[in-house]
Amino acid sequence: MNSDSNCQFDALKYRADFPILSQEMSGKKLVYLDSAASTQKPRQVVEAMMDLYYKYYANIHRGVYQLSQKTTDAYEGVRTIVKEYINANLDEEIIFTRGATESLNLIAHSYGKVHIKEDDEIIVSEMEHHANIVPWQQLCKETGAILRYIPFDDNGELILEEYEKMLSNKTKIVSVVHISNSLGTINPIKYIFAKAKEVGAVTIMDASQSIQHVKVDVQDVGADFMVFSGHKIYGPTGIGVLWGRMPLLKTMQPYQTGGDMIKAVSFERTLFADVPAIFEAGTQNIEGAIGLGAAINYVNSIGIENIAKYEHYLLEYANAKVAEIPQVKIVGTAKEKASLISFILEDIHPHDVGTILDKCGVAVRTGQHCTEPTMKHFGITATTRASFAFYNTIDDINVFIESLKQVIETFE
Repeated sequence: MNSDSNCQFDALKYRADFPILSQEMSGKKLVYLDSAASTQKPRQVVEAMMDLYYKYYANIHRGVYQLSQKTTDAYEGVRTIVKEYINANLDEEIIFTRGATESLNLIAHSYGKVHIKEDDEIIVSEMEHHANIVPWQQLCKETGAILRYIPFDDNGELILEEYEKMLSNKTKIVSVVHISNSLGTINPIKYIFAKAKEVGAVTIMDASQSIQHVKVDVQDVGADFMVFSGHKIYGPTGIGVLWGRMPLLKTMQPYQTGGDMIKAVSFERTLFADVPAIFEAGTQNIEGAIGLGAAINYVNSIGIENIAKYEHYLLEYANAKVAEIPQVKIVGTAKEKASLISFILEDIHPHDVGTILDKCGVAVRTGQHCTEPTMKHFGITATTRASFAFYNTIDDINVFIESLKQVIETFE
């Protein structure tokens, strides 16, 4: 059982599924607090990918022999797993990409270039990851559309009154992060999208930081598109998902062209395949998809509601402990937060904080977290970020807190 008897989540049981967490760093027990950047991988995911390579690997879709058919069935079966996890309507609405970044670029290119014209408006928030800013900036440059930003307050909460003022019949796309990767803020995505629908805008949810922490139901929140990366939900890198409503997907042009996304090719013309194949050109990341399916099955075996409850418990404990250190200033204090804490220490650069914590065996993230506009809002250049997953324990947080005190003592 976890070190706190009041918590009924058996974190140590699940932690045993992650061999990497049993090692030492700098002679100290590894305390991994960088799951917001990338989660560690359980045995079940690694073994599923090994089984593919050892037992039934072949290229997909093209082979008539049994091995290829088995691999194709496994690959296509992951669409069903993802569909059910996010409550989509059709397997064919699930498109595999390299990650959330490619998924957003695909939408901007394949949907945006077809539907967005001069003086149209696209709305994102001030707290977005660069991956949900730059593609829209580029689209606006090419089309003459206007990109607008929902501001947030000093707690890290979106100012919804300002958002509502922005909405008009010119608003064509509203693309917002569900959970901020640098602040931990859980945005009221359902309300944001409902308001967008009132003016006929298409809604896009970046679920990269929510897919592993809370239930994501694309029907309930009113999304038209949703993206996430596999490595954020205990799966491998190099695999991601774009989900979109089929009527919208059918209006889009291919993002890349080549093999496996065509029906017929001649020197005169090409006939493209149907959704989703039209958006999956070339040989796909077969092992990545298999790993992603195993990762979602693993999360389902624990229960996303159980994970959310336990991680909230960790966050509350960590917040209370950090509050006891007067030199620490938390950046992002929204009422609704996911399990991460970004902070600064007076007169100590975050990179120095991260370096000393590393010598204590504690792995945290330092820097802008690909959210430079967010840093500028607070007048800072970087933060230190500690992010928690269900394989972390109260003992991990205690080590982190004591190591943080060592950082302060070192500079004093």
